[in-house]
Amino acid sequence: MKKKIFHHGHFPAVCALLIGSATLLPAKTFAQVKGNDVTTPLHLLKPAYVTPYGETKPADVKAVLDKVYNYLNANTPAELVDQTTNAAVTDLSKVNSNTIFKPGDFRLISYEWGVTYTGMMEAGAATGDTRYTDYTQKRIRFIADVVEAYKKYLKLHPGAASPVRPVLEPHALDDDGSMCAAMIKALRAGLVKPDEIRPIVDNYINYILTKEYRLADGTLARNRPQPNTLWLDDLYMSLPALAQMGVLTGDRKYFDEAVKQYTQFSKRMFNNERGLYMHGWVEGMNPHPQFHWARANGWAILTKVELLDALPKDYPGRAMILDMLQKHAAGLAQRQDATGFWHQLLDRNDTYLETSATAIYAYCLARAINKGWLDARAYGPAALLAWNAVTTKVNDKGQVEGTCVGTDMAFDPAYYSYRPVNVYAAHGYGPVLMAGAEIYRLLQNHRYTINGSTVQFSK
Repeated sequence: MKKKIFHHGHFPAVCALLIGSATLLPAKTFAQVKGNDVTTPLHLLKPAYVTPYGETKPADVKAVLDKVYNYLNANTPAELVDQTTNAAVTDLSKVNSNTIFKPGDFRLISYEWGVTYTGMMEAGAATGDTRYTDYTQKRIRFIADVVEAYKKYLKLHPGAASPVRPVLEPHALDDDGSMCAAMIKALRAGLVKPDEIRPIVDNYINYILTKEYRLADGTLARNRPQPNTLWLDDLYMSLPALAQMGVLTGDRKYFDEAVKQYTQFSKRMFNNERGLYMHGWVEGMNPHPQFHWARANGWAILTKVELLDALPKDYPGRAMILDMLQKHAAGLAQRQDATGFWHQLLDRNDTYLETSATAIYAYCLARAINKGWLDARAYGPAALLAWNAVTTKVNDKGQVEGTCVGTDMAFDPAYYSYRPVNVYAAHGYGPVLMAGAEIYRLLQNHRYTINGSTVQFSK
């Protein structure tokens, strides 16, 4: 990257000019003159930014990624133990209903950790540091081995407890899509072998296509908190997996289903005037309250990025997805806080600033710029500001602060406004890894300057 920082570049020359002109004033008089429009280049005064502004270097991004990696690698063991004795279980032929994953700070199998596995792969691909990709490879291979062991055990002991129940018997999209997408990406990257992971992938995809509840028109739905409810989150919990399956197999039926689902969600849930999605939609509700929850909008724009990454260039629905990405990006950019964060409810500045959504937006904006879907000049500064904001929430341990915990759907502002934040909210880690990876690429691919104290990206 060729980057020139001009932050105070003209200050010495201006000062020299002013000092030179001081000979026109008596020495005592000049010393008594306070800074004003005549004596001081006020436009060069450094603003008191709340979060870092500009001057971001790839090495700084990598340092943040390393902190997150070191914390997660140390606190998400890929091991089995006996839950009664805590003794290690290393012989997988001896697993039983008393065997569990060794407790760490986070679960190894969850939709949040599907995002984390993807984030580790992105960080490895962007920086060339194989520790990140090794993290995903080790844990996905471990999960696959444990799944195979329990397939054998459960044949002899039907109905017994198992730590891989969400893999063998998915009960919801939360069990499926994110983990499935990460596994297919790992397979495509050569981190796992087809015979290790393809049975798991096929089981996940079968659940999405044939077992999840749907509306009469086929739209993926839930029956909570109300009958026939759409959750915006479910775009990410299903469609990236279908899109990745399309890439893996070359079968366009998976692209067709993904684009159909996206279209049917969006026609119900996207507010064209605001450029935002509502979090939930309930069939027959009228009037329909609109709460624009930040992280759900994050899952929605991330889904569009995933679809555009996967869809063939000539696919008929691609132009529509791109148009929706651009509309959504515009709606989000208008609501970015001066700190670089976005609010928990995007159009309610009285709600708190939230980290996981901000990280998702940083990733999506940077990715879209790097892919040529968004103009770097228009969105580069917003993406960089968002990343700089996120870095202030990665503490010295590598924990991500300010992340909203898991959230249901509600129809009043208090519920969203008072959701707790916690460093053990797993939703924050994958997005931070993804954001750092894509900002790292952005800084390498797009030259920016600080011109007149403003961040300016070139085309």
